[in-house]
Amino acid sequence: MSTEADLDWAAQRRRALDAHARAQADRRAREAERAAGLIAEFVRDAAERGIAPVALTAAAHRGSARYRTGLHGWYLDRHRSLGVDTQGRFYLLNVPNSTRARLTGAHLEPHPAPLIVGRGGRDGESIPLDVLLRRRLAEPVT
Repeated sequence: MSTEADLDWAAQRRRALDAHARAQADRRAREAERAAGLIAEFVRDAAERGIAPVALTAAAHRGSARYRTGLHGWYLDRHRSLGVDTQGRFYLLNVPNSTRARLTGAHLEPHPAPLIVGRGGRDGESIPLDVLLRRRLAEPVT
């Protein structure tokens, strides 16, 4: 049977978890806002430097297939797995293998851009977003 102390502890724990979740959501929102500003600046700088947007394609999870997306913008990494469209929206350019996507193209939804790309990945695979964007702007225009 539960006692009053057990119920108080459970309520206290629930409030602590709710506060933690709110703080984490606020942190993610602030991060997304800062990242969106960096990306908007990148889009503006790319246009000023004459870096033309290209048709973005998405890679299949397995194999070497790439699917049309209908998006135009810039790849941010050499693997062409991250992209920004001309409207400043951030995309993860990986999709499940699909015969339908091969025929009609893949539909992608934008994601909030992280301030640290690859966070939680293997060592050496994470990079601050601002550094990644500066590197992309420094690449020669072809």
